[in-house]
Amino acid sequence: MKEIFNTKSIDVLIAETKGKKSLAKVLGPFELTLLGIGAIVGTGIFVITGLAAANFSGPALVLSFVIAGFACTFAALCYAEFAAMVPVAGSAYTYGYAALGEIWGWIIGWDLILEYTVCIGTVAIGWSGYAVSLLGNLGITIPSKLSSAPLEGGFVNLPAVIIVTLISLLLITGVKQSTRLNNIIVIIKLSVIVLFIILAVGHVKPANWHPFMPYGFSGVVKGAAYVFFAYIGFDAVSTAAEEVKNPQKDLPKGIIYSLVICTVLYIVVSAILTGVVPYLKFKGTSAPVAFALQQIGINWGSALVSVGAICGITSVLLVMMFGQTRIFFAMSRDGLIPKALGNVNEKTKTPITCTVIVGIAAAVIAGFLPIGIVSELTNIGTLAAFIIVSLGVIALRIKRPDLKRAFKCPGVPFTPIISAAACAYLIAQLQVLTMIRFIIWFALGLVVYFAYSRKHSTMQIADKEAKEKITS
Repeated sequence: MKEIFNTKSIDVLIAETKGKKSLAKVLGPFELTLLGIGAIVGTGIFVITGLAAANFSGPALVLSFVIAGFACTFAALCYAEFAAMVPVAGSAYTYGYAALGEIWGWIIGWDLILEYTVCIGTVAIGWSGYAVSLLGNLGITIPSKLSSAPLEGGFVNLPAVIIVTLISLLLITGVKQSTRLNNIIVIIKLSVIVLFIILAVGHVKPANWHPFMPYGFSGVVKGAAYVFFAYIGFDAVSTAAEEVKNPQKDLPKGIIYSLVICTVLYIVVSAILTGVVPYLKFKGTSAPVAFALQQIGINWGSALVSVGAICGITSVLLVMMFGQTRIFFAMSRDGLIPKALGNVNEKTKTPITCTVIVGIAAAVIAGFLPIGIVSELTNIGTLAAFIIVSLGVIALRIKRPDLKRAFKCPGVPFTPIISAAACAYLIAQLQVLTMIRFIIWFALGLVVYFAYSRKHSTMQIADKEAKEKITS
């Protein structure tokens, strides 16, 4: 059993990026920052801000974003140290493998499969809501049976299934084409958010901010656990590590820049939203930004925001699907899941097989499950990964102080400890049912590891062969 805690050499990890299954290195700091913004700014700002204000935080939604952003900032610093030191696809999975051992790498990888797949499903459902609304304004009605999950009285959320399929096809064409489209979409959605701020700020009524904490501070904290979903995405930057031209310098920049920009945007937008419209009016709306402009009579602005929201949510889908396929790719290369999943197309240099599988799984989730279930599963999966990465920074500093660190997380061990504690606190605010579902997924992962992954691990096989050579 001791071998399951063996760590994978960072030198070996980096050497694997130069083989036949290597990915094209085409990304710089600008693309990485936009990749991060593309993943972060979307459903969080265009969909769940209103739900969080109405059900948890009230006007104190601003504080909920500050608390969630605080936890993410410390986690981002830990990610930045690992990303610069281990510029390999796989994000937290790879970091856990290198710092804590194979079993912990597997646990994070299995956790990330849950996080990313259900996140893609959640975002696709949000995209569907805005698309159906916009088409309705144009006189095109999508029947509720074809735009709602079975648990919501429908048959299938067809628009959500269609957008996941289209994004999957785009990712198959190549990372350069995908990031080019992402850059254009990010610029559009940032322009729309700036437009909302300019149009709405003059209509803020301070009276709408009273009472500031209608659900008490506990509501603010629960709101933080809920809106944490809005920050998921900066870690997707690290999944692109293997495709970065100068990862040691550019990865930390991409992670930190994107998080700072998005945190400022969230705080400003949430303050304006709750100042323009009384928080209780957001109950039941899945398009709070467009709704706020409608309430002050700026219908043309509301229509533009809807278009921008669709663009914004599309870029989140693009980046999150990109991240998930790269995690599958890294796990398959290590033999922990079937190696066929990591096959790279020689022409496009993209892992086509795992992209197709991720697309199918996400389409099923988006088409047949309601948004409430999948969004909380995404949050708990992400928070758990952040905890392990944070503790991994401390572990690797102790185990391998000799390693060259192009970026050093400041304040170690305090920064990683604060990160882990803040994330654990937010997990405690989630629903018990969400925790039970997560534990079931975790247990299933351990079964898969001991039944399959441990036997097929390339590191375990190589170690076994080396021992047999010594004894023979």
